[in-house]
Amino acid sequence: MNHPPKPTKAHMDINYNDSNLFLNFDFFWRPNLDQSFLHLLNNWKKAKSGDKQIPKLIVMGSATHSIKSFNGSNQGFLEYKQNLTRFSSTLNHLGNTTRVLWMLQDPVVPERLSKDKVAITNEQIDFYNKAAMEILRGSKVLLWSSSRLIAQGSLIGFVDGIHAGSVTVNYDTQILLNLYCNHHLNFNDGTCCNSRESFTLSQIIVFALLCTCSITMIVIALKQWLCTTRNHELSEPFLSRHLSYGERDGQMFYQTSFESLLPQKQNSYNEEPALQEVLMAIGKLGLIIGYFFLCDRTNLFMKENKYFSQLNFWLPIGYVFALGLFFTEDTSYTRLLHRDMTNEWKDWMQLVILIYHMTGASQVLPIYLHVRILISSYLFLTGYGHFSYYWSGRDMGIIRYLQIMFRLNFLTVILCLVMNQPYQFYYYVPLVSFWYTVFHITMVLPPRLSKPSHASSEHSPINYFYCIIKFVALGGVITIFFLSEVFFEKVFVLKIWKILFVTADDDIHEWWFRWKLDRYSLLYGMVFGLVYQGMTHYGFIDDKSGSNLLGGRLAFLVSLLAATFSFSYAILAPLCSTRENCNEVHPYMVWVPILGYLTLRNLFGLFRTRYSTFFSWFGSISLEMFVCQYHIWLAADTHGILVLIPSYPVANVLVTSFIFLCACHEIHRITHILVQFVVPFDTFRAIRNISIFLFILVGVAIHDDIV
Repeated sequence: MNHPPKPTKAHMDINYNDSNLFLNFDFFWRPNLDQSFLHLLNNWKKAKSGDKQIPKLIVMGSATHSIKSFNGSNQGFLEYKQNLTRFSSTLNHLGNTTRVLWMLQDPVVPERLSKDKVAITNEQIDFYNKAAMEILRGSKVLLWSSSRLIAQGSLIGFVDGIHAGSVTVNYDTQILLNLYCNHHLNFNDGTCCNSRESFTLSQIIVFALLCTCSITMIVIALKQWLCTTRNHELSEPFLSRHLSYGERDGQMFYQTSFESLLPQKQNSYNEEPALQEVLMAIGKLGLIIGYFFLCDRTNLFMKENKYFSQLNFWLPIGYVFALGLFFTEDTSYTRLLHRDMTNEWKDWMQLVILIYHMTGASQVLPIYLHVRILISSYLFLTGYGHFSYYWSGRDMGIIRYLQIMFRLNFLTVILCLVMNQPYQFYYYVPLVSFWYTVFHITMVLPPRLSKPSHASSEHSPINYFYCIIKFVALGGVITIFFLSEVFFEKVFVLKIWKILFVTADDDIHEWWFRWKLDRYSLLYGMVFGLVYQGMTHYGFIDDKSGSNLLGGRLAFLVSLLAATFSFSYAILAPLCSTRENCNEVHPYMVWVPILGYLTLRNLFGLFRTRYSTFFSWFGSISLEMFVCQYHIWLAADTHGILVLIPSYPVANVLVTSFIFLCACHEIHRITHILVQFVVPFDTFRAIRNISIFLFILVGVAIHDDIV
């Protein structure tokens, strides 16, 4: 961009056009509210909508020349008010796409004014400014008063006493650029005060459905409340008619033949929820998603930028781990990486990631590298957990696959539609969904593992051989995709699934970056699962009791080696020169700290049979926490922080965190209800429901893409 040419003389019109930026700038020297000023306004008024002659932003102001021409007399002031009143109607009828600013006149420095300008006093300027404010109040014209405040603070730059200096001009220019450009920026900056985005068809449809269900939920809740109130009023006479008294072992008791008075049986996991329960769940979801939208797609709540400091990052980390260590108790599980332990592991990692995101710690390379390990650990646990489930001989059919995919993606898909975001924005969910699909395909393809015998629950040796073949094949396919980025892009940009892997800018490189960083993490978990099963089968370790996995000196040596594995990465991370180099090494070395931590946590029975209830509770909602943080804990699509209580950062964090956790817990319960309804244990109905759901999503996505 070239700078506009300097004017050859004072008080002249200036035109500047930059074809590269599609920028056209015009300065019109019209110091008085006269016929030439009116002629300019009429030209803009007559221009047709969409015409290039219609300006997008008009900045105008007038006062000092009227004061000078009339020598500060009352006649000039009255004429100024009459003309501005007459012209205000024309200003109101300019194009709808045009924004008009009336710039209040800056103060002057009287002792620096030349002799022909001594009539221009600050008192006169205040009279004229006040008149403009009274006349234009309530009109389409916006009064720009901040420029005057800036000028008052930088009068030292007014060399001739009347023309603003460079400091004032620079600030005024920045304000104008923000005023115009912010409306053309994405809604992704915590300090950006642009207007809300226009609604898409997907947003309208989803909101209509959720609002309908929310209203239905409210009606059902009121009906239940009225029935409960009525039953409470009738309870005493009703019971007095149908209860009989008796005596047994010297104790009085009541009995009744009415089964309706007994507690109702809760639905088991395999039982489908009633339609009323489903509507109530969707209604609650509608209210929660509405809160999401208010927080991150409107200006109802404030947003602020992130500011990193070592204290802001490490202090909450210390609080979290202190609470986690305080709330510990014994567990009934003794197996390696049992359910309580994996929930505990998922949670403390998730809490660290939340603090990492809130404090903007990604700019610190060592912290970034350690958080990358946490993301990889989730995929490691995915590979280990699902492989262990499959190895035990339990169901790995299409129903289980659809249920897991629904749990993983339901909230994310809803947020993609409501928040108008691409699927890749919630990168963790696409990553886990993809790798679970890869795992499922790998394990169900022939050769299939034979189920263990019911007598011994042991697999035949051929199953170990089959797993090794599958793992080697999977590693080979992953390596082929990694070695050819062109081949990778051709596969993942196929139209049938392109929407799942590209960003809003139709770019595949973000997926390529995420994929290659953790390309082997799932495989590491699967391999560890197989090694663990083999070691327990052949008696190398025994975790059926609460004793140590290894005994004596061997346990000490293994624990020392595991500690070395864990701390070596922490020591080497600060020595890494660039983020790019570290990312290249990460896929090959990430198993080292994971295996080190896993060994230390499980080797000794004292550690393996105790867990943190604090961390374990959060671990059960770790997926919801990862997704929900984007909009109701952070804000502006993670670029800022949500502010519900301004000026009180600690209180704000406590309040937003409480609401955030409540929302995550409720969404977890809602998803559990809906997955039983949408994907029941009937193969035909499950495939039918998912097909309808996907058909609607594809239709909405295609429409939005066309629009």
